[in-house]
Amino acid sequence: MGRVVLVTGVSMDLGRRMARQLTALPDVDHVVGVDVLPPRGDIGTVSFVRADIRNPVIAKVIARENVDTVVHMSVIASPGTAGGRTSMKEQNVIGTMQLLAACQQAPSLRHLVVKSSTAFYGATNRDPAMFTEDMGPKRQARAGYAKDVAEVESYVRGFSRRRPDVTVTTLRAANVIGPLVNSPIVSYFRLPVIPTVLGFDARLQFLHEHDLLGAIQHATLNGVHGTFNVAGDGLIMLSQAIRRIGRPSLKLPTFAVASFGSAIRQVRLADFSPEQVQFLTYGRGVDTTRMRTVLDYHPRYTTQEAFADFGTALAPGLLSAERVAAAEEALTGALSPSGRLARHTTTIGGDRA
Repeated sequence: MGRVVLVTGVSMDLGRRMARQLTALPDVDHVVGVDVLPPRGDIGTVSFVRADIRNPVIAKVIARENVDTVVHMSVIASPGTAGGRTSMKEQNVIGTMQLLAACQQAPSLRHLVVKSSTAFYGATNRDPAMFTEDMGPKRQARAGYAKDVAEVESYVRGFSRRRPDVTVTTLRAANVIGPLVNSPIVSYFRLPVIPTVLGFDARLQFLHEHDLLGAIQHATLNGVHGTFNVAGDGLIMLSQAIRRIGRPSLKLPTFAVASFGSAIRQVRLADFSPEQVQFLTYGRGVDTTRMRTVLDYHPRYTTQEAFADFGTALAPGLLSAERVAAAEEALTGALSPSGRLARHTTTIGGDRA
């Protein structure tokens, strides 16, 4: 008998794709997809169950289907996706609590895979060059997605202590990027003019969408217990990333970036939250040694290759380096009639003019 896998969050693209991908594996007999909304695309032979994981009814679904593996992918990063911050927290935290309570009651369960995030570590000026899985955030998150992730992982650790017979794999994924991804960081890079924080150039690390799905599939089939950073090799500076996609950037002081973020959230151009401002100020890097040596997973894409593949999906008509420089000069000049600000903040190829 093969595995019976339950996947949460299948109304979202990555959850739907993960569920369908698992159905093609010879070691998997049956895949059950669960969400409060139906999937937006084709799910093949996945059995969709319309259920809210915040409701104890999820325990009946696990028992009825005799599920032995749960893949939890419904921890969401954007309030806009959930219908507001309150709904987002309920989905992430209360939903995880109820799901774990259902898992605890399921005698058939043997493996739990949780998609977490490197947002767990936060982003501050006190951060190490690379976070290992044994490190915690230098400053505890007080709100937002990072706080949800920390609470989710806390409940997962509690579940692991109560059910030592279940193999629990937590994957802390770096920012996922790719041609088909829709996320806060992707929306940021799709802005026609990209705001950055004056005086900072964040170090960024990405995970290609295919490597995320590959890591979850690998963890589902191999059953390795523990917490693992999952990311592509290497880093890319924010200035390099912006230059490579041919977008003009606008350097703003921190307080102005926050105001700009509020404005673009109101017009729904991007979900530019305060924690994303922190990330784009200080950046973040994670060590992936345990991913390779213990989990034995090796991403296909490096950080730079993942970002390059994402760049291929952007709208045509990207600017040349000369046009980017000219646009930046025009933007900063508009903010400073005297031109002094423009001379200090205009960048050509990532360097100050």
